Amino acid sequence: LSQARAGIISTVEVLKVMEAFVNEPNYTVWSDLSCNLGILSTLLSHTDFYEEIQVFVKDVFSPIGERLGWDPKPGEGHLDALLRGLVLGKLGKAGHKATLEEARRRFKDHVEGKHTLSADLRSPVYVTILKHGDSTTLDTMLKLHKQADMQEEKNRIERVLGAISQPELIQKVLTFALSEEVRPQDTVSVIGGVAGGSKQGRKAAWKFVRDNWEELYNRYQGGFLISRLIKV
Repeated sequence: LSQARAGIISTVEVLKVMEAFVNEPNYTVWSDLSCNLGILSTLLSHTDFYEEIQVFVKDVFSPIGERLGWDPKPGEGHLDALLRGLVLGKLGKAGHKATLEEARRRFKDHVEGKHTLSADLRSPVYVTILKHGDSTTLDTMLKLHKQADMQEEKNRIERVLGAISQPELIQKVLTFALSEEVRPQDTVSVIGGVAGGSKQGRKAAWKFVRDNWEELYNRYQGGFLISRLIKV
């Protein structure tokens, strides 16, 4: 990938190598593949190839997703749980039909109190339903945020809100970032989530930061959070 980014080889060569990892069982390798495909998706979101890279993601991640399934198997380790969350989140965001349907079913049961989602499945499910959700989905997530007893759950929700796609809902998330509902140190996570969520989100987040620069700068006084905000 580094060679492709430097213009030495074609990105097509990178994708061919990625295809060869389809039977890979190791979490660390999939994490690297996921990160690199994320970089490519971000770049291709400005081209006509964005939908095609989503199809590629589904093709590469589907076999491992089917093998892992949604529920833990006897004898699994911590890395298997991490891998399941990574793979299901990737497939869900890319719009893999079966993953999206199962995520919506499990989310409904979770909200209604029928069956609580395990901690390692919450982020992938939240990301999936938000990415393909509407104003009702966002309202439900904000309600879950308000009701959450643990800060860990609040942070988990804050990081994924930016997955929402519609411009007016992106604005709602950005406004929420500066509200009293979000701790000042966590505002950056919400804005960063929007910036990393979509092409529209990146543009909206950049405009939002410029429009609210004085408040953000005064809030963080040149500390590490302001530099993190600029980086995202």
